[in-house]
Amino acid sequence: MMSLFPIPEPFVHYLAEYHGTRDYFECHEIMEEYWKQKKEAAFEGSWLVLIRIAVMQYHARRGNGSGALKLLAKADSELQPDRMDELGLDGGQLKRMLGQRMARWTDARSVVYDDFNLPIADRDLLDAAVRRCEALGAAWLSPGAAADESVVHRHIARDRTDVVQAREAAIRSRQRDRTLGNAD
Repeated sequence: MMSLFPIPEPFVHYLAEYHGTRDYFECHEIMEEYWKQKKEAAFEGSWLVLIRIAVMQYHARRGNGSGALKLLAKADSELQPDRMDELGLDGGQLKRMLGQRMARWTDARSVVYDDFNLPIADRDLLDAAVRRCEALGAAWLSPGAAADESVVHRHIARDRTDVVQAREAAIRSRQRDRTLGNAD
C-alpha cells in the first residue's frame, strides 16, 4: 500500500517514538504540535486519533485505567479507516485492533498495559520510521513495559512554568473583570 502524499516528518517521528522508545508522552507532544499547525488539513481527525492512541498507552502503562479506557473509546469512535489507509496505515486492521482492545478492557479494572503496535501498511513509511527509530538509538518494536521510569512518568518531570503562569494570569484577569463588574 502506498500513501497518497509525501510523508510528514512529524508522523515519521511519532511512529519512531511510538514503536521504538515507547515514549508515548513524546508521541503526544509531537503529533499535537503537528495537528495544531495543520488544523484545516483533511487528516485533522486522523492526527487526533493517533494522539489519543498514544495517550491511551501512556495512561494504561501508568495504571490509569479509566483514562486509558476513555481515550480508547474516543479513538475507536473517531477513527476513519479510509483516512488511515491514506496515511499509510491499515485502517481496517487498526479499527479491528481497537475493537478487540475495547472488548478486553470492559471497564477500568480490566485495563492492563501491553504494546499496541500500529499496523503500518506503507513500506516507505515503515522504512522511514525504522530509520528514524535507529537514529534515536532505539530498537524498533522495543517492549514498552521495559521503559525507564522517567519515560513512564514523563509528565511529572516536564517544565510546566508557562502553563502555570498562563493559568494564574487568567485567574487574575477573571478576578479583575469581576471586581470591575461589581463596581458598576
